[in-house]
Amino acid sequence: MLHNAIRFTPTGGTIEVSVRATPAEAQIDVRDNGAGIPAGELGNIFKDYYQVEDHMTRRHGGLGLGLSIARGIVQLHGGRIWAESPGLNQGATLHVVLPRA
Repeated sequence: MLHNAIRFTPTGGTIEVSVRATPAEAQIDVRDNGAGIPAGELGNIFKDYYQVEDHMTRRHGGLGLGLSIARGIVQLHGGRIWAESPGLNQGATLHVVLPRA
C-alpha cells in the first residue's frame, strides 16, 4: 500500500500513514494526494494483474499484483482491505483492518 502511494504521488505530494486501535481491531490507513482512482475502478484494484492505467499509455511500472497480494495477506489474517478516492488526481486512501490478538 505504501509502495503504491509513493509511486502514484508526484514529487512534493503528501503521504500520510495512520494507525488506530480498539480492543478488538487495529486499522492502518495510507492516504495520499496523488493520482487517485476513478470510482468505477475501486472494486477492481485488488484483482490479480489489474491496473487502472491502459497498457498502451502507462506511465507507472508494475505487474498489478501488489494490492492483490496485500488483499490475500489481510484476508488470511481475518481482516479486510478497501480503497476510497474522490476521483482522478484527488488522491486515495487505502484501509486495512485486522483483528487484534
